[in-house]
Amino acid sequence: MLVMSLNAPRGVLVPEERPLPQPGPGELRVKVHACAVCRTDLHVMDDELPGVRHPLVPGHEIVGVVDARGPGTSAPVGMRVGIPWLGYTCGRCEHCRGDRENLCDHARFTGYQIDGGYAEYTVADERFCLALPREPDDAHAAPLLCAGLIGYRALSMTGDAPRLGLYGFGAAAHIVAQLARHQGREVYAFVRRGDEAATQFAMRLGCTWAGEAGVRPPRALDAAIIFAPAGELVPVALDAVRKGGTVVCGGIHMSDIPSFPYAKLWGERVLRSVANLTRRDGEEFLRLAPQVPIHTEVRTWPLTAANEALAALRSGTVAGAAVLVPGHAAG
Repeated sequence: MLVMSLNAPRGVLVPEERPLPQPGPGELRVKVHACAVCRTDLHVMDDELPGVRHPLVPGHEIVGVVDARGPGTSAPVGMRVGIPWLGYTCGRCEHCRGDRENLCDHARFTGYQIDGGYAEYTVADERFCLALPREPDDAHAAPLLCAGLIGYRALSMTGDAPRLGLYGFGAAAHIVAQLARHQGREVYAFVRRGDEAATQFAMRLGCTWAGEAGVRPPRALDAAIIFAPAGELVPVALDAVRKGGTVVCGGIHMSDIPSFPYAKLWGERVLRSVANLTRRDGEEFLRLAPQVPIHTEVRTWPLTAANEALAALRSGTVAGAAVLVPGHAAG
């Protein structure tokens, strides 16, 4: 099978032929139909996360079908599944016992500690494979597995905030915007300076306002979610939310947050992070997505063009989500 392998820190992905992996006890082998490209993949590539092993196959927004079963599994061959970021938890630590498996002390993550979906086939723990409906198609379903799930968890941290700001209008934000609009919220989108395409994209999705990240919105926000990995946006977002408002940092990695005066936080404003996801998040969100319905904007690349897709994501030229589709041409 073909994989795209990261063989060194801050390297490029290399196409390699490998034997088909064999599923062990409790594991499924999945034929990959699509794998979305996430900003976390860039953090893995850039060695910004601790303990990245090499060689590694990245990718954690995987859609495919069960191809083979290991001992002790029950999913039928041919079942359509999604494989998310969270790939294993111990089930024994205080976080797992406390219904917060996203904070498991011994968690392992797909495309980070476990080979992921930049491949024609992958192997995953059956317990962390999510059943998928027939719709949407593979490429449009793939971004739901991380951009959607992390976005959903981040949105839940904002309570019922009527006016919501989204900093960094990429794959996660374009899904969250649709979900928030479905809930009757006003959405304010913050984009890179001069990015007229992202501004228009946000307005097409029903945002009330879209503008540059450093500009104050026309009305004070009740909450904001920061998807861009830019620590300097934290004090900016705190300035934009009213007293009692919440700022949620939705990424796994962010540049250093600059010093800022306590007055920006005062007034019972809340600053918090979101870490990973739970299987419950996945089940809830995947039930909710068709009701909205959420439509993901995608641009596809063949698996062998993974480096090009990552470069497009890094440069901010992808509207919505980038998706790798093994055996397909770019589209």
